[in-house]
Amino acid sequence: MDQSKVLMVVLFFMVSLNINGRGGVAGYKNYTVGDDLGWFDKLEKPTVNYQKWASSKTFSLGDFLVFNTDNNHTVVQTYNSTIYNLCDDSNALDNDTFQYASPDPSASIVHPVSVAVPLLKVGPTYFFSSDYDGEQCENGQRFSINVTYGQGLPPSLRTPPPGAPGPVGQQSGDDTVPETTVPANFDHPKDISDDGDDESDDGKKKKSMATIIGCSRWVFSWSLILVGLLYTCL
Repeated sequence: MDQSKVLMVVLFFMVSLNINGRGGVAGYKNYTVGDDLGWFDKLEKPTVNYQKWASSKTFSLGDFLVFNTDNNHTVVQTYNSTIYNLCDDSNALDNDTFQYASPDPSASIVHPVSVAVPLLKVGPTYFFSSDYDGEQCENGQRFSINVTYGQGLPPSLRTPPPGAPGPVGQQSGDDTVPETTVPANFDHPKDISDDGDDESDDGKKKKSMATIIGCSRWVFSWSLILVGLLYTCL
């Protein structure tokens, strides 16, 4: 075989191994809804297009959507397409629709609000703002996504920790600053192996297997390099 062809084959296998073995399984992700535009309707931000924003992304269990908005907007998550299409959650059931932001249209001062919503269920999921009788939803503050299984839920999301913030009720509060549900040190994206629960026997087995696979790839890579060098010298 031509020596240049051998070297090309070796390099191809090395690149393939690096791509497939880099970092193991990808970590969970945060998505800031609307990026720099935040979570508002077209009356405030005429250029928002949340469905277009969502269409370029892949969402999986354990990911978070971060909504940066204010107390004149709501964050409603529903699995009910009828609720979503009507822009009206007044007839929603407790187990299919959740309101995460506490609106107060009568507040004399507008306060910033940030809300982190975990994706906990596979399949279609819908988000919209129900404020002003659905007017904000009708003016573009809405989008739907499809949640894939991905890595599955991390242990930290399978059972909510004690005292964890949850969806707020349908009634809003007063002029006080709404309490954010995003910790100041929010750094959710991580691999399952970063979670404390993975120190169980199953977690240790996974780590041992990952180490074995990593070593095998390393040995195989260097074997290919040595074969290429031998052909070059011959």
